[in-house]
Amino acid sequence: MSASRCVTGALVLAAGKGTRMKSDLPKVLLPVLDQPVLYYVLDTLRRCMASSKGRVQSLAVVVGHRGETVQEYLSSNWPEALPLWQHEQLGTGHAVQIAKEWWTGLDHLLVLPGDVPLLTEGSLSALVQDHVASGADCSFISFHAADPSGYGRVVRERKEIAIIEEKDATKAQKALTEVNSAIYIFKTSSLLPHIYRLDNENAQGEFYLPDIIAMMVRAGGKVTASLAPEEGEFAGINTPLQLADAATALRRRILRRHLSAGVRMQDPDSVWIGPEVVISDNVLLEPSVQLWGRTKVDRGAHVGSFSILRNVVLEEDACVVSHAVLSDSVFRKGSQVGPFIVVRDGAVFEEDSRGGKFVEVKKSRVGKGSKVPHLAYIGDAEIGAETNIGAGTITCNYDGKNKNPTTIGDRCFIGSDTMLVAPVNVGDDGFTAAGSVITQDVPEGALAVGRVKQRNIEGWAKRAGKK
Repeated sequence: MSASRCVTGALVLAAGKGTRMKSDLPKVLLPVLDQPVLYYVLDTLRRCMASSKGRVQSLAVVVGHRGETVQEYLSSNWPEALPLWQHEQLGTGHAVQIAKEWWTGLDHLLVLPGDVPLLTEGSLSALVQDHVASGADCSFISFHAADPSGYGRVVRERKEIAIIEEKDATKAQKALTEVNSAIYIFKTSSLLPHIYRLDNENAQGEFYLPDIIAMMVRAGGKVTASLAPEEGEFAGINTPLQLADAATALRRRILRRHLSAGVRMQDPDSVWIGPEVVISDNVLLEPSVQLWGRTKVDRGAHVGSFSILRNVVLEEDACVVSHAVLSDSVFRKGSQVGPFIVVRDGAVFEEDSRGGKFVEVKKSRVGKGSKVPHLAYIGDAEIGAETNIGAGTITCNYDGKNKNPTTIGDRCFIGSDTMLVAPVNVGDDGFTAAGSVITQDVPEGALAVGRVKQRNIEGWAKRAGKK
């Protein structure tokens, strides 16, 4: 069969508990930046699947410890990944055994752990291409480790090659620095005769997938080890320290990518950017900015210090002044918000609109050129164009059971300290007097006054003082 017609599938091993992490979450769902560990492996595989060079056409994930949680994550975020259950975690070889019904229809099987978030598309695609081109029965990635402790050692004797787990290695073998990355690709026709010959006569009582390497060599099969030049991208996650180290490495990788693409940062060491954030060139990020989720920042936008954005769209020339917490919202061209503002739950600031100091906007639209300058709460509201919302204004949207809407038209002036008791409408060119409680609709062009007539009690201070 020609290389171009070979069908390759990837099997991700994600059933482990991760005891040393001391977490209720499965190890592969622990967050690195703002995504789980497993996300990075699956994202690398997705890019391999999208690339003609990668030749990976299908994907399965072995789940076990708290597998329902992992399966739910896959269903919501990676529908192309087939979950396969390993109810008893009896080792990597056992995981491949329980997946046999899935992989027997493939020409080649790529097997990799779910806890290597630094793995790159380049290394994985190169392994697949080189393996298919060489005609090997098995290929795997090895590397020289500065500290090989915990890794299986790659033992080369004459023309034979084997992987010895550390717990089973001799003193001389433990001194070797070439180690196994636990990333393999097998010709399935060569894997099939050996997969059920594995035994668990070892220190851990597990079925080790690397034992198949020696079996294939003894049977006259061709096994190749691709020695990678750098060890960093193959680091697994077994402890909280390793998790933190991975987050640091990924953060630096992401920052370099954006800086190289023309994003300006005054202090990159204080900026945090998630892996799914998209930023155009000619964007300025001030110190201590965080961008997470599917945030998208268009050309000419500016994000001020101590601002946190999650799933936000900043259109061209939009400005976040500073100290803003923005989520799941859109800011159109030329809009400006902050400092000290919270915007959330599908809010939209239209072109050239403003949101100022100590303002919260929830599930509302602020129209083109309109302003909510300071000290206001706007919830479940529609504000038209060129409208000004005075300080202290509140849309009283919650009646104890339901969230009710407020609609404010174009060119309105809402006086300071107005309480708009929803549901209520203010027509175009409508005004409210400062300090009003508005419980009825305000007609177009009308001034609404909803306050008690002022009453002055003469001599009150003197009488109160005597008492």
